Amino acid sequence: MTAIDQQPATTRSSASAESIAASSQTSDSPASSSAPSPEPPGPKVARAPAIIVTIIVAAMVGLSLWYLVQPQPLIIQGEADATRIDIAARVDGRVGKRPVSRGDNVSAGQLLFEIDNPELVTKLHEAEAGMAVASAQLANIEVGTRAEVIAQRKAAVESATADLTFAQQTYDRVKQLAGTGDTPIQRLDEVTNSLQVAQRSLDQAKLAYQAAVNGYTPEERGVARANVAKAQASVDTIRAQVNELTVKAPVATQVYQIGAELGEYVSPGVPLLSLIDLNDVWLRFDLREDLAKGLKVGDQFQMRVPALGDRLITAEIRLIATRGEFAGWRATRATGDFDLRTFAIRAYPVSPVPGLRPGMSVYAEWPGRRP
Repeated sequence: MTAIDQQPATTRSSASAESIAASSQTSDSPASSSAPSPEPPGPKVARAPAIIVTIIVAAMVGLSLWYLVQPQPLIIQGEADATRIDIAARVDGRVGKRPVSRGDNVSAGQLLFEIDNPELVTKLHEAEAGMAVASAQLANIEVGTRAEVIAQRKAAVESATADLTFAQQTYDRVKQLAGTGDTPIQRLDEVTNSLQVAQRSLDQAKLAYQAAVNGYTPEERGVARANVAKAQASVDTIRAQVNELTVKAPVATQVYQIGAELGEYVSPGVPLLSLIDLNDVWLRFDLREDLAKGLKVGDQFQMRVPALGDRLITAEIRLIATRGEFAGWRATRATGDFDLRTFAIRAYPVSPVPGLRPGMSVYAEWPGRRP
């Protein structure tokens, strides 16, 4: 047997000798004879809490992974809006009355503003006077020539006839005398000229008498009617401007903003006040075109209103419109992607929502879509 094989045997022999010595010493001790020596207590491992912690951690990791793989709903935010009516001044003047204030509910036809403009009122009176003159002239033409004028023209014809008869007689006498040489030729020329003048005067008197009998021509009547229409148009134009001095509510609404105060001078186009129709409130959302995919007019979806205690309401889509052209268009090949346009979605509550006012925020969940 080699040295390597003998080494363990030697080691075992030494160990046995030590064990025998230790046993003899133990037997000699009086304490060891009465009771055996207890073994020192070792550390005990708490296995149950470790297992529980491991299970909890594994569950949390599993739930996190499950949540990550689930499609998260996209929260979209919109805003309530309503029909807004902006009323501006149509004429210039100074604000004389303003019986309404911000937040007042007004009915259709209720007075909102009254503007003072004395010059415009005076122009209306002037136009009405011109209308009266044109109407009187038309009435005079429509009646025709007065009987007194016809009689006067007839008398003028008779007078011209008598003058012509006298001129003719004078001409005949002078001509006879001139033939015998008892009167100069100059005298014959004078009476000849007087005869021609008398004839022309009779012709004029006859024409004037005939014109009086016939009355005004259709063209003159047309001109008179046109003058009346022109005067009426002037009156209507100025009266319409005068009517604009009184501003009334077009429909039943609520006063939202006021832009002019008492005594302030306003000119055409200056905003006076804004009205909102709380009976026509809708909800407005701006969505990218990939999120608006599949939407159509008539679809209904639910949303919440934070200002009303997260009240759940149902709205119906009535308008889907684009929000304008691209702000900065880029080629797809240059960017590897394409620009998305924004669509305006207008939805109306299916049933009236008390307390819903313009400016309130609303939000809805787009299920199955990621931001």
